[in-house]
Amino acid sequence: MKLGYARVSTDDQSLEIQHGRLAAAGCERMFEEKISGTVRGRPALEKLIDHLRKDDVLVVTRLDRLARSTIELLHIAERVIEKHAGLQSLDEPWADTTSPSGVMIMTVFAGIAQFERSLIMSRTDEGRKAAMARGVAFGRPKKMRPDQAELARQLVLEGKSISAVARTFNVHPATIYRCLEPSGSL
Repeated sequence: MKLGYARVSTDDQSLEIQHGRLAAAGCERMFEEKISGTVRGRPALEKLIDHLRKDDVLVVTRLDRLARSTIELLHIAERVIEKHAGLQSLDEPWADTTSPSGVMIMTVFAGIAQFERSLIMSRTDEGRKAAMARGVAFGRPKKMRPDQAELARQLVLEGKSISAVARTFNVHPATIYRCLEPSGSL
């Protein structure tokens, strides 16, 4: 069964043109929504994917109606393929997972997307290492400066309670206990 998905971004736009093209392509059931493509949760699309059965085909007029990026498109295509269904775009005949050539092209796109993710991870790692070499501290900021930690240690040694010292610095008592450790980590 062919299932059509039509989407427009605003209430002012009409779904009629997409609906007509999807009906002409043989779609027996339509899933439509008026929602921006930037919105992550698209209820009609989720309902359509949940509705897909083996050998069904999700049909769209154009890929930009389905996804905003290559990675998002590949994620949706993967979900469709997991259901043993197909994906077809009327305006982009190369995006047709019901044909061997379409499957090949989507596989190439998936490889390119994976390569892009690997490059991003590599650049991020290089940037992180360079920042660490420059002395940039990563992670959660320290609750107390070294001079405050030293003062907290002194107050505890003078007999102040951990709770009272914690209230003085507006921190959790566990932070004061960490000040008392030999490493003095905060």
